[in-house]
Formats: sequence, structure tokens, C-alpha cells
Amino acid sequence: MRIDLTGRTALVTGSTQGIGAAIAAGLAGSGARVAVNGRSAESVDKALEGMRARVPGAEFVAAPGDLATEEGAERVLGVLPSVDILVNNLGVYESRPALEIGDDEWRRYFEVNVLAAIRLTRAYLGGMMERSWGRIQYIGSDSAVVVPAEMIHYGVSKTSLLAVSRGFAKAAAGSGVTVNSVLAGPTHTGGVEDFVYELVDRSLPWDEAQRVFMREHRPQSLLQRLIEPEEIAHMVVYLSSPLASATTGAAVRVDGGYIDSIVP
Repeated sequence: MRIDLTGRTALVTGSTQGIGAAIAAGLAGSGARVAVNGRSAESVDKALEGMRARVPGAEFVAAPGDLATEEGAERVLGVLPSVDILVNNLGVYESRPALEIGDDEWRRYFEVNVLAAIRLTRAYLGGMMERSWGRIQYIGSDSAVVVPAEMIHYGVSKTSLLAVSRGFAKAAAGSGVTVNSVLAGPTHTGGVEDFVYELVDRSLPWDEAQRVFMREHRPQSLLQRLIEPEEIAHMVVYLSSPLASATTGAAVRVDGGYIDSIVP
């Protein structure tokens, strides 16, 4: 399959590193003009240096702004009043005993992981529907379905995104706009390395620590390794393309078989 996104503009939220950066590079590699988002102009500029080296000749746009706030979202919308592809990747996570998660932390997870995505969907979906083409995706997690005991606030926020995605897909019914969630499994990023070492012996070399983490904390994985960010990006690029025109309202899995279910 050849995916050509030439002429399309994409915004990937939280894309200065990790999965978001891989998605931004993947979309750019398929010809899209890609806006890279982070909370500060400095973090975005640094990320863009790496992106341009990674995808020579691609067109990138700096779109800094803290999307967990209305002011930050307005800043991004000022740079990008309309887009063809919106990938809601922004998210935070950390392990925390369930009974120690206070109201402020619950609010923060909702504002960053859920409300930021709703806010941008509300801003862009109408224009996509008027143009009869658009792609909106929410980067979800296996934790939406298999809620981890060590971070239920994160799991609940990702479960919420499944409902948000399905609801907006219904709002866009028949318009030519597709709205989907991508259920990412345990993925190898810098942040996840830190998370792994919160749960296993920090003296272990990374390869061994990863194996211990998967065996003890994610034994359901059929892949039996962490997923690479580019593997998530491949699915997002496909769902962003005309080839995925009949896939909408779905929760598509790139989870390494972690979720023990036949139907997503």
C-alpha cells in the first residue's frame, strides 16, 4: 500500500517526543504538512530540529501551547485555524496507589488526557465536516480496558477517550470524516523507561528490566516485549489516509495482543 497525504495538514498533540514524535514523522514521511505541538516554544523548536533531520524535505509547523488550558488551545488554533488530520496524542501517566490519588490529581488527568482532546475536536470537526473530509484519532491505551491497579486515574482517563471517540464518530456520521481510537499497548519511550524503573530494580540493565517488567507487570502481552513508537505510528498513518475511509467509530488495537479479547 502506498499512502500519500500530500496536501493534507495534520496536528499531532504532545509530539515533541515518544509516540507523538514518531506519529509526526510518519505523517510527514507520507507527505503531510505536520504541526508539532508541545507546551513551550523551546521544546517544539528542539523537536523540529530532529524532525527535519529525520524526514528531510518534509514541511513542519511549530504549534506550541499547553493544550490542557483554554489559553494554550487558542494559541495553537491561532497558528492552525483548520486541519485535515487531528491526532490527539497528548497524555500524562504515572504510578500512584489508588487511595493516594486526590481530587486535584483526578482533575489534572481529566484536563490533560480527556478535555484537551475534546476541546480540539470541537474546534476542528465542524470544518472537516463542511469540507467532507477529515481524520480524527485519539491515542488510547490498553489501560482503557485492562485498568492497571497502580494507575487507575490514567486508566479511567483512557476509558473516557473511547466514549469520546465513539460519540464524535456518531456526530460526524455520513460526513466523510472518520473518528477512531488507537489502543496502544506497552510502548518503549523514555517516559516508559522511567515508569518501568519505578516498578523493577533500578540496578538492572534496560534489556533485563524490560523483560522483568513484561513478565511481572504485563504478563498478558503476546508480543512479550515493549512496542516501538514507530509501530504505533504505522497504524495512525494508515487511519489518517484515504485507504481507511470505511473505518470509523472504532477502537483499533496496536497492543501486542495485550488485551485478552477477540473483539476490540
